[in-house]
Amino acid sequence: MSVLSSTARRAAKRPRRTVARTLSGSRIRELIGEIAAIENDGGAGTLALAGDTQLEVSNLDKRFFPKRGYTKGDLMAYYASVSPFLLSAIIDRPLVMKRFPNGVGGPSFYQQRAPDDPPAGVRAEPVADEGLKTQQRLVGGDLTTLLYLVQLGAISIDPWHSRVQSVGFADYAIVDLDPGPRASFRRVVDVALWVGEELDRLGLHGVPKTSGASGIHIVLPLVAETPNETARLMAEIVATRVADRHPAATTVTRWVQSRPASAVYVDFLQNIRGKTVASVYSARATPDATVSAPLRWNELTPELDPRAFTIETMGTRLRDVGDLWREGMRRLNDPRRLLGARGA
Repeated sequence: MSVLSSTARRAAKRPRRTVARTLSGSRIRELIGEIAAIENDGGAGTLALAGDTQLEVSNLDKRFFPKRGYTKGDLMAYYASVSPFLLSAIIDRPLVMKRFPNGVGGPSFYQQRAPDDPPAGVRAEPVADEGLKTQQRLVGGDLTTLLYLVQLGAISIDPWHSRVQSVGFADYAIVDLDPGPRASFRRVVDVALWVGEELDRLGLHGVPKTSGASGIHIVLPLVAETPNETARLMAEIVATRVADRHPAATTVTRWVQSRPASAVYVDFLQNIRGKTVASVYSARATPDATVSAPLRWNELTPELDPRAFTIETMGTRLRDVGDLWREGMRRLNDPRRLLGARGA
């Protein structure tokens, strides 16, 4: 069977992708002011968004990040500020929610299904999950849905790798570097550089980003009509080659109990349909309100500190370096270059 079969090509004929709906810079600044005013006036009120769309919000004065003192309103304002960059990264993608009703110090729970009867302007669509029944899911791409996620207590934004128009096809593959309990972040940086070396050997292009927690993601943009299984296979080839070259520092062993505590798990299984990792520019449920930040390869040095990227500092970062994600994702990898010679 070829990497991109004729059956897959026919199945990939789908409606055109939609365009992310963003506000102007001046309107975003006004919206951030409205969020602050509601927070200062008891925490509950109504936000006026695009057109006649309104969103009821509450508890904006609740401390979501006690260590830093950041509130739910601060998180909502952050997402409004980065929406011109984030929305294009999650447009048309089903979203998985991990909700923290009382912030990072409180209990949390995952939610796959969209709430019943979401507010007007929130995008929810039926999505068929592999092996599961079709269910309504929130879908990314507009500011109302993004801020509604925060209203529900979601801290991170976790999109599928595929889109609602083409859930069988991935836009990118991910190599997720997950350090063991005794592996330093400096070791994670070393492994990320080894992944980069392997990509160079294979003639592939990757976009590195901090996970926003303790790891690093290497994202491989893909040409259209790449099946999910092909994306997973590409990530597996890269991961296993890295683990073979550096067995003392890396592992592809799936079972946590079998991994060396000082090793970095080079995870390719996040590419299974419906799996997610935090989106670029997503905040994370960490004490410091860190953010998943795209990087240049030359920033992967021993001095790199993932705690430098937070909901407070990301705005300055974007002004200084621009949208590295959008820039990096323009260069697409064709799986046939890697897998065709292998008879896949």
